[in-house]
Amino acid sequence: MKEIKAIISAYDKIDKTATQAALATVVRVEGSSYRRTGARMLVTDDGIWVGGISGGCLEGDALKRARLAIAKSESSLITYDTTEDDAYQIGVGLGCNGIIDVLFTPLQFGNKNNPVEVLKTCMLANRQTHLLMTITGLEGEWANVKAGDVIQYSGPESIAIFDDSATEKQLQEHINLQIESNGSGPAKIEPAAGKSLSVFIEILLPEVHMVLMGHQYDIYPLARLIKEVGWRVTMVSNPLKINSKLSETVDAVFSYEQLGAIQIDQYTAIVLMSHDYKTDKRNLPKALETDAFYVGMLGPRVRSEKIIAELADEGKTVSHKDMERIYAPAGLDIGALSPEEIALSIIAEIKAVFSKREGGFLRLRHVPIHERN
Repeated sequence: MKEIKAIISAYDKIDKTATQAALATVVRVEGSSYRRTGARMLVTDDGIWVGGISGGCLEGDALKRARLAIAKSESSLITYDTTEDDAYQIGVGLGCNGIIDVLFTPLQFGNKNNPVEVLKTCMLANRQTHLLMTITGLEGEWANVKAGDVIQYSGPESIAIFDDSATEKQLQEHINLQIESNGSGPAKIEPAAGKSLSVFIEILLPEVHMVLMGHQYDIYPLARLIKEVGWRVTMVSNPLKINSKLSETVDAVFSYEQLGAIQIDQYTAIVLMSHDYKTDKRNLPKALETDAFYVGMLGPRVRSEKIIAELADEGKTVSHKDMERIYAPAGLDIGALSPEEIALSIIAEIKAVFSKREGGFLRLRHVPIHERN
């Protein structure tokens, strides 16, 4: 999400009367790759780019390909095969052992349906999940679409543009599979002999939103690191105790009494870090009333256990289901000591929980780091 925001920001600053641009998008990955599907890079014809499609090894060639797409005014799909020993293959010798398809699409600034304009529409929406279909290849006769087109899917009516029941049926089946897996991936359909359609079906989730409840000095490095990662951060505290420098770092500031006014959904993590026992005890039930997927608490385990026990004695028993959302003490066991290190451990744990991972050592993982198509 941070990369998309950076691309949109750079796109908006382009002098569209004197500069042309293209968008490079990773639409298929087979095997190992530093970046996954959905990685993007905005390239202008003067050689400036924002974002990335690899760890830096393919960007040089991608720059040339993007400028060529601009010159030809048509999209092109390029395959980078880092598994080959061909000395002329871009990326050979990198050791990535993967195949990456990148779509290069010239941007028509006056077209509100160009890929970046579509992304802007998604970003302006109020924390919704979006499904985008990027057409990556066509064979045969297709009347209403071309390679590089992006379709925002909001229901079966969105694919009526193909005006072909066989195409719509097969495409809907692939869309349903991606929705079920809650992940992005390529698809290819062949509705008739000599006719095929290749698309990249992308699920764009809302950015992770962290709600920090407290005002002590350790909230500063946590807020800064959250913004560096590219997530949204909201601070909940006593307005009289908020430092102006912190209010410049976070996206929004609310008082404890305004907690109900914050949009907290299933992509939100809450961290109770007031360092005041009574305040955290009062706020824990309120946090559990929300849809937050993670509720973290600073302090030793005995502190959180005491809070939960006292709440039970007061008739506010925390359910087993809610206990699964509580992470106390918050953070992964990395030996963190300083506020900065503690912030790192908390963000790492939240990312692991969000990704449904255990947060262990990668060298002990015996399956691929990323799911393979």
